[in-house]
Amino acid sequence: MTTTPAEDSTTDSASLDDYDVVIVGGGVAGLSAAIFTARHGLDTLVVDSGESILRRNAHLENFPGFPAGVNPRQFLDLLDEQADRAGTHRLEATVTRVERVEDGFAVGTADGDRIRTTYAVAATKNEVGYLEDLDGVGVIDRGKTFLDTDERGRTGVDGLYAAGRLAEKPHQAVVCAGHGAEVSITLLEDDDRSFYHDWVAPEGYFTDRGRDLPPGCEEIDEPERAEREATSLGVMRERFAETHPDEQVTHPSLRED
Repeated sequence: MTTTPAEDSTTDSASLDDYDVVIVGGGVAGLSAAIFTARHGLDTLVVDSGESILRRNAHLENFPGFPAGVNPRQFLDLLDEQADRAGTHRLEATVTRVERVEDGFAVGTADGDRIRTTYAVAATKNEVGYLEDLDGVGVIDRGKTFLDTDERGRTGVDGLYAAGRLAEKPHQAVVCAGHGAEVSITLLEDDDRSFYHDWVAPEGYFTDRGRDLPPGCEEIDEPERAEREATSLGVMRERFAETHPDEQVTHPSLRED
């Protein structure tokens, strides 16, 4: 399977090929899903138009782990960076069509790109027009449009999932992040991937008890743990050293032409 190099996760139209997973939407749900599928060996592409609603928030104050809140644009950038570190590929584009093809789907963009994928995850808030050519997709219209899914994010089309707000989840960043992760784990299970937990455990946590290292788990020794923590602290100091440079984004109806 051809993908862009891991050290450059930005994808251009000349390098598009087949992927295991294409996630439509790069907000909280989409990026959370991408982190899990990429970390567990599925070539993952996130196609995003850059319009995550979280960028409109003034201050994110109810996400666990940030007792005084966090700049929502900074939070999205950190999530984006985490997806990149996991090996996710990115394409800035608007998806206009997803259609069924043999062994998966073809994803088309407004720029004329055509991407083949085994699995697709829709994570575009309330946008469903790009799915209208797919038989079996259940659309729910309650003033806003949603996709009809089961409790794990599966739609009526095998291999197509919905994550976050589009799957009728409450309009909260923490809920959408959790559901994106749950949908990706569901996808991994449906793909018959061996999966136990996405855990990084101390050396010997499993093996010193006579257990094989479970799928999806890693054991690291103390020097490696200290190195990873130092890297983490360095990243966070750098990211939070100054105010985020992006200006506050407002609702489209309030923007001046």
